[in-house]
Amino acid sequence: MMELGNIVHFLDNKVILITGATGFLAKIFVEKILRVQPNVKKLYLLIRAPDDKSALQRFNNEAVAKDLFKVLKEKHGANLDHFLSEKVTPVAGDITCEDLGVKDLSLKEEMWREVDVLVNAAATTNFDERYDVALNLNTFGAKNVLNFAKKCVNLKLLLHVSTAYVSGEKPGLMLETPYNLGESLNGTNGLDIDEERKIVEDKLKELKSDINANDKSVKLAMKDLGMQRANHYGWPNTYVFTKALGEMIIGHLKGDMPLVILRPTIVTSTFKEPIPGWVEGIRTIDSLGLGYGKGQLTCFLGNPDAVYDVVPADMVVNAMIAAMAAHANQTCTQTIYHVGSSVSNPVKFSRIQLCAYRYFSKHPWIGKDGKPVIVGEVTVLSSMASFHRYIRFRYLLPLQVLWFVNLILCQAFASTYKNLKRKINFVLRLVNLYEPYLFTKSFYDDTNTEKLRRAVRETGDQESVFYFDPRIVDWEDYFENTHIPGIRREFK
Repeated sequence: MMELGNIVHFLDNKVILITGATGFLAKIFVEKILRVQPNVKKLYLLIRAPDDKSALQRFNNEAVAKDLFKVLKEKHGANLDHFLSEKVTPVAGDITCEDLGVKDLSLKEEMWREVDVLVNAAATTNFDERYDVALNLNTFGAKNVLNFAKKCVNLKLLLHVSTAYVSGEKPGLMLETPYNLGESLNGTNGLDIDEERKIVEDKLKELKSDINANDKSVKLAMKDLGMQRANHYGWPNTYVFTKALGEMIIGHLKGDMPLVILRPTIVTSTFKEPIPGWVEGIRTIDSLGLGYGKGQLTCFLGNPDAVYDVVPADMVVNAMIAAMAAHANQTCTQTIYHVGSSVSNPVKFSRIQLCAYRYFSKHPWIGKDGKPVIVGEVTVLSSMASFHRYIRFRYLLPLQVLWFVNLILCQAFASTYKNLKRKINFVLRLVNLYEPYLFTKSFYDDTNTEKLRRAVRETGDQESVFYFDPRIVDWEDYFENTHIPGIRREFK
């Protein structure tokens, strides 16, 4: 049985270093700790910036200025700036560099002496990111974080935020187990992280020697290389491939350091705290909903019976904090947590679609003409074959007609033809990229996470503060009254 003390007490007088500190999850994490434990000693926030002054400016503009900090502002009032200056130290740095790119030696030595917990939340989450960028951030960046953590003499835990989708697109139950160095998903031998870096370096040299290469062609070539390398070893895209490699490398090199790897599924807007429905940026599942509400989406692509594993962001953050308290000082341990809902409280795609219909029927989008957009039932394409038939008859055949007209009338329709072709190619690329998730048959075992939830539950009333049980969520109520209104506010 896992034993867990008082989580708020654990945070008292602690020093925490957080990478990727202006990212979506990291900001919610920072706000939560400052709100529930004002006696935390220090939060070092690693932020990409040329200097510490610029890092502070980014933190203020991209975090403090947001509605996310509304409750803290109300709590501290005019004293907020003073409170933050005492508790938060933004640090200019970059996880792709040695010592995390921190230039000030005295500041580095201070962190090495004082840091109790290091939380690595820095990553690029673009599915088809340039391979050189994704490898540097998600893989070797994780290694740099680990090396920095090893220099922290009082470190009690390294918490690494990964993704549940490192398991690829295999159907069935995905377990909370580690991936060993060199292990591929499809059984292909030869996966070597250093060799992958050499492949990147050689490709960049080749591209730079090509007199016809430009920034756009280099970017596309590096994106294609990432997808090729990921597919070669059984992963569907560059993002999850490089995140899996990052897990492998820190698991292999961690030594006796206590390590927690947290794997969230699809992270959505906040469920309750600090405000319901807070979200930043529009993700794929959200763009579908907004496109539908604006009357721009004529079809949904996805299996209506597929379970979409979603989890509100505040639940992910609560699981992070509970895991810190549970595993600090547990030498030589490595624990993996899936934080999602597909096992504990599954939600089907058809229910999400129904929520979008009900919400936009009650609260229609107002079009440019000032009139409400009327939504209705849309065509559901439940397979890739039906999608390709739909595209062919609705778009490709009319495009061929336009191409024929263009030949007859010379340049009169050239720009229209090119724009349509570009849009269709963009849609096809996106669909191919997200196909594994649109027709997912994976479920994410949360046995370890359930043990952690039970430990929180058994400590008294902490579950009301550090809740992360998806069974408390009524998905239809959440999507209709919290999440969709939240992304609508964000879009405005």
